[in-house]
Amino acid sequence: MALHFVTQAGTTAQVGQSVLLTGAEAKHAAVVRRVRVGESVTIGDGAGVWLEGVVEDVSAAEVSVRITARREHELPSVRIVLAQALAKGDRDELAVQAACELGVDEIVPWQASRSISRWEGPKAAKGRERWATIVREAAKQAHRSWIPEIAGVETTGQLAKRAVDARMLVLDPTAQTRLSSIRADDRDLVLVVGPEGGISPEELDRLTEAGAERVRLGGTVLRTSTAGPAAIAVLSGILGRW
Repeated sequence: MALHFVTQAGTTAQVGQSVLLTGAEAKHAAVVRRVRVGESVTIGDGAGVWLEGVVEDVSAAEVSVRITARREHELPSVRIVLAQALAKGDRDELAVQAACELGVDEIVPWQASRSISRWEGPKAAKGRERWATIVREAAKQAHRSWIPEIAGVETTGQLAKRAVDARMLVLDPTAQTRLSSIRADDRDLVLVVGPEGGISPEELDRLTEAGAERVRLGGTVLRTSTAGPAAIAVLSGILGRW
């Protein structure tokens, strides 16, 4: 499989033209991946554009690729959104990385009441930027044509509003309904994953009152770092993506 790289969103490069990889992406291509002149590579803009090309020139500052094919991929008609509760250490980051590799379309950082990690003030912007970097690298590794969006951190009240237009599925190990038994409609699917201490009863009530459904993955309790990715895999099968 050809090496894959990412260029700026909205690229208009057509077959026969050249695309320049610059900055950190050029250094990664030239120094880390050691691309060579004449090598076939793919390039995405993270917004649906998928390019195939041949490397024309290589330096640590700039890599030139001549385009041989161009395709544009649409977003799925039903998107998968992960509302991931903030967690201590790198557990939420592990969830974000795996979710991106498995096909999530948007990630919402959720400030749950039992989240030990707190995104407040300048930390919120830094946290979002960190997740965006993780998602970009994971999308590149997975050869995704769309890089998932990272929303701003949301409270439970803000998250509940998403249940108005989307189908919200709250992962709850005590729920009676299995996630694998649901049938999707034309609404986006919002998966809600709690922190290490779980989702509080008050939060469960607020989300279900807003229209959310409580579902479980099976008979075991998964970590916050694995529950979301596991659920995304199940939904990918239900939606026919896999």
